[in-house]
Amino acid sequence: MNKTIVLLLGILAFVVSCNSSSKETEDGYSGATKWVDSIHYSQEKHLANIKQITFGGDNAEAYFSFDGTKLVFQAKNPAWNAPCDQIYVTGIDETWEDSIPQLVSTGKGRTTCSYFMPGDSAIIYASTHEGDEACPPEPPHGEKYVWPVYPDFEIYVADLKGNIVQKLTNREGYDAEATVSPNGDKIVFTSTRTGDLELFTMNIDGSDVKQVTSELGYDGGAFFSPDGTKLIFRSSRPKTEAEIMEYKDLLAQNLVQPTEMELYVCNVDGSDLRKITDLGNANWAPFFHPSGEKLLFCSNHKSSKEGGRPQFNLFMINLDGSGLEQITFDSVFDSFPMFSPDGTKLVFSSNRNNGGTHETNMFIADWVE
Repeated sequence: MNKTIVLLLGILAFVVSCNSSSKETEDGYSGATKWVDSIHYSQEKHLANIKQITFGGDNAEAYFSFDGTKLVFQAKNPAWNAPCDQIYVTGIDETWEDSIPQLVSTGKGRTTCSYFMPGDSAIIYASTHEGDEACPPEPPHGEKYVWPVYPDFEIYVADLKGNIVQKLTNREGYDAEATVSPNGDKIVFTSTRTGDLELFTMNIDGSDVKQVTSELGYDGGAFFSPDGTKLIFRSSRPKTEAEIMEYKDLLAQNLVQPTEMELYVCNVDGSDLRKITDLGNANWAPFFHPSGEKLLFCSNHKSSKEGGRPQFNLFMINLDGSGLEQITFDSVFDSFPMFSPDGTKLVFSSNRNNGGTHETNMFIADWVE
């Protein structure tokens, strides 16, 4: 469900980019540009040999297979007969400009948050198709930006031809945002089964479900550490009476407001819970660095809270909250970073090189320490 933010960003990107030159022009924001048809900014010293994988639509949340040769991702693209998000698989060396990758979801309902299962012959993802085969309605546009938390989402396992081989959840309410441990033994996911958006783990076959978090607020987008012992996740933790009331009112409508989120880390069982960031605005889409001692994440904390143009970029930070470093320098949107299992490559989604359109594409790069 992370990708719904891309829709808002696309609108904002058009507003600020339609009058910009296609030549690189300094914008006063860490050297970023207003709009430039380029896939690599000069300040991005940790990235090399960036390659664009998709060329149209909204493509996001791409994650590597265990052997590092494939990616599974979600896309909304009318040209692919996908009016709302569906799940696709591609090789890391393939590009999709004039053809369509292998569809591995049903093509019905709306999907989100796919991930490879151990052995790379199956994937896990969430879908609303059993509740309704049509795309679910988008939240109404209002003064505040919200994400939908569709109660029809359930978690499924499918083979690489798109055949569902197992249904892992079967509860009323939201079950989604599942990712798999590098050890191949556990899955972490977000669910409203207790009445709040909490993290849970289960065995790879769906058994032994255990609650990880319990504090009021939206806990989601969790990933395992490289050794499988820790979880990193985003959270909105309302504190004041007004914040708590607003959060509960929105959740009762199957909505959340993701504009104020920070990052937390804990052991897989929920112990030793620690807040990592305290940057303000939205800090999300975290993923562990191969060392397990730091992480990459998306943030707009440098954007003005007084109505300035939102700029989401990738940052790196140590697990103790020190050493914050900016990694990407796009003028609009970079997010959803994931390292390959061997730590040599990074895949991410970006509004760069889209000709000033609303399109969000996938890019892969060599990682440079």
